[in-house]
Amino acid sequence: MDMRKWFKEAQYGMMVHWGLYSLLGGEWKGNRGSSYAEWIQTNQRIPRAEYDRLAEAFNPIYFNADEWIRFAKECGMKYFVITSKHHEGFALFHSKVDKFNVVDATPFGRDIIGELSEACYKHGIKFGLYYSQDLDWHEEHGGGYLSGHIPCSGQCWCNDWDYPDNTKKNYDICFENKIKPQVEEILRGYGELCLIWFDVPMTIKDAQSRELFELVKKYQPNCLINSRLGNGAYDYVSLGDNEIPDSIPSGEELEGAEVNLNDCDGFKPSPYGLYETAATINNSWGYCAWDHDWKSPEKILELKQKLNGMGINYLLNVGPDHLGRIPGESQRILREVAGRL
Repeated sequence: MDMRKWFKEAQYGMMVHWGLYSLLGGEWKGNRGSSYAEWIQTNQRIPRAEYDRLAEAFNPIYFNADEWIRFAKECGMKYFVITSKHHEGFALFHSKVDKFNVVDATPFGRDIIGELSEACYKHGIKFGLYYSQDLDWHEEHGGGYLSGHIPCSGQCWCNDWDYPDNTKKNYDICFENKIKPQVEEILRGYGELCLIWFDVPMTIKDAQSRELFELVKKYQPNCLINSRLGNGAYDYVSLGDNEIPDSIPSGEELEGAEVNLNDCDGFKPSPYGLYETAATINNSWGYCAWDHDWKSPEKILELKQKLNGMGINYLLNVGPDHLGRIPGESQRILREVAGRL
């Protein structure tokens, strides 16, 4: 299959942010985190030893891969993308590289990515995986330590509460020992992937971005790679979070503009004319118990029509809770949208 042609025609997909942060629901010891609940570990500077204990409580007894994928299909989604590993460093697949994963570290003990892969195949939905290739707060040498502080919070991008001396950090160690071998694991272990959704390229070097790009193409030649891999190694462009542009700049405008290829926001030249906006239904990506700022079905439909009219895919996120349930309000909204398509 020509995956580029498929992607251009897909228009609509479901993204899922799910991890240990889902247990906290956006709150830690009585304090609310930021509007991005999946960032609570760094926002609240939770020590690794305490955060690791969340794995002992991760037992999503209501998770049903078949139900999730049937729901996405009923809502008109053509592809499904889930966080195989977010910035917290916890893998939702059975990694042989690192025991901090859903099979080895939790009472649940099931390979979530494997079950979703099978469900997608069964229901004819394309399967994609998000993987945080730079930031990893579980690792002393995870990236982000060269990039100063997060503008909205003043905190460091990396884990500097457990590992305060940034001068001793070396992302190359994390890349070789964890990032690259885990990317190979997800490429080889979960059937055909339509795409790999990398994120926040800050520390990764040009040669490392290229190495991951070639690794993907070696094992899955048709798998598309988004622009957040960094350093200009990509197949399609991920716009900024919730970015709704007025128009797509012309090729001449893009070619003449100065483009930061490690920036997550804004347009970059797309080699195949492929663009995507990943967006939230409320404000958070991960489950946030106190975030009730939901977009209406009318608004979502309006945004979808605007994006699709410009040839931009709409990848709409849901954040399941710690029991594996997609929030009822997310389901209600998406079903209403589907009823109007």
